Amino acid sequence: MENGVFVGGGGEGYGVRQWLRLDYANRHGLVAGATGTGKTVTLQILAEGFSAHGVPVFMADVKGDLSGLAKPGSPDFKLHQPFTDRARTIGFDDYAYRAFPVTFWDLFGDQGHPIRTTVAEMGPLLISRLLELSEAQEGILNIAFRVADEEGLPLLDLKDLQSMLVWLGENRDGVSLRYGNIAVQSVGAIQRRLLVLENQGGADFFGEPALELRDLMRTDAEGRGQVNILAADKLMGSPRLYATFLLWLLSELFEDLPEVGDPDKPKLVFFFDEAHLLFDDAPKALVDKVEQVARLIRSKGVGVYFITQNPDDVPEDILGQLGNRVQHALRAFTARDRKALRMAAETYRENPAFDTEQAIREVGVGEAVTSMLERKGIPGVVERTLIRPPSSQLGPITPAERGGIMGASDLGAKYTQRLDRQSAFEILAQRTTEAAAAAEQAEQKEAELHAAMREYTAGRRYTGTRVGRSTSQPTRTTRTSRKDESIGEAIANVVIKELKGTTGRRIVRGILGGLFKAR
Repeated sequence: MENGVFVGGGGEGYGVRQWLRLDYANRHGLVAGATGTGKTVTLQILAEGFSAHGVPVFMADVKGDLSGLAKPGSPDFKLHQPFTDRARTIGFDDYAYRAFPVTFWDLFGDQGHPIRTTVAEMGPLLISRLLELSEAQEGILNIAFRVADEEGLPLLDLKDLQSMLVWLGENRDGVSLRYGNIAVQSVGAIQRRLLVLENQGGADFFGEPALELRDLMRTDAEGRGQVNILAADKLMGSPRLYATFLLWLLSELFEDLPEVGDPDKPKLVFFFDEAHLLFDDAPKALVDKVEQVARLIRSKGVGVYFITQNPDDVPEDILGQLGNRVQHALRAFTARDRKALRMAAETYRENPAFDTEQAIREVGVGEAVTSMLERKGIPGVVERTLIRPPSSQLGPITPAERGGIMGASDLGAKYTQRLDRQSAFEILAQRTTEAAAAAEQAEQKEAELHAAMREYTAGRRYTGTRVGRSTSQPTRTTRTSRKDESIGEAIANVVIKELKGTTGRRIVRGILGGLFKAR
């Protein structure tokens, strides 16, 4: 098939050869099956097929096995003979070993080029999901984003967000009058969650330079699509961060890419491994967001493929949008498992040649029950399929080989060095410094005025004693000096009182009033 990815075929007791049509590849898909049934190999051969047709791919490498895409298979491999036998059985006549163009990425920057985004780009909804915030805490986070935007305070990394929350706590009385109550306890709870995220390595993800989507959608000199592999073995230790990152990336693709309708082939195929992590304990608003993106992003030329152990892990409304399906074996040990197996079988277009539920239970490793979209987007009849063998190396490459590929990539110079331009943290720190200096200057001026008043008062007392000491008018001189002294003291008291009172506060407010002026 000219415009399709070869998935597998049949031998005796199996169905026809299965192709994933490129013109329907943006209608999304599902790869499901129990652990050890062959999902990783299916991911590998799908990535190979898309890349060979010039379609870039983004996929998470949860177990570290997908790095083998960067290296061709070898006749010395222990499964060489089974692979060639299967290729012959399913009619894969042009089967050969070859490598594919790979770019390695890593949120922590250890096993790939760093991936970063800014706090502002992530947005309050996804950050609230990442931090597992309550509704009230999410509201405060929304206020922080709103005020930061109004005050011209860029939120780029975690220290910017932390500084913004401190500012909200210190100015909560004024801000609460406009946006609603800001409880110090809720601000403190968000700060503690941010600290946990930072300890898990989340601070590496937020900052600049931010990832540019076009760097995920490249082709090599031969026209093959780039295979972008995210090192996720360490990332899986923070499942919330993993799921939130992939959802953010999907949302960015949805927001930034132009409408293309129904292209001849996708502009990018996005594999979401361990998809259940996205939906576990997810609020309805987030699930609705995923459903919306999945429904609309196909018009942007992006295909989304969910990989999970059980189709039941994906909400029904989203599952109904996944037209291309590869179902590996499911185990049914409990009543719930049997129910999930039965429901999975019911989602396929029935084949009278066999019982779908029984086939899903019985297919072996490297086999699957498949259904691909046919002409006009109609689901094909379910078939039992032998998955084709991979052309690239099965299993991981060595750290030295990975390092060589990373060193040869032109993206290293672009993303390796972290940038730290002026943002909310620096601006608020500068304003605090300026406010402290202004307050110190005001105190100094007040002290100088106090001193001047004391000197003036003392001088008037001295003059009143020395001048006018005549024998003819002793009483009048004494009264005059006392009167002058009383006038000086009164003036001094009035000035000092004004400095301590409303006038003084107006002076200080005049100094500090411009510290948080709008952008």
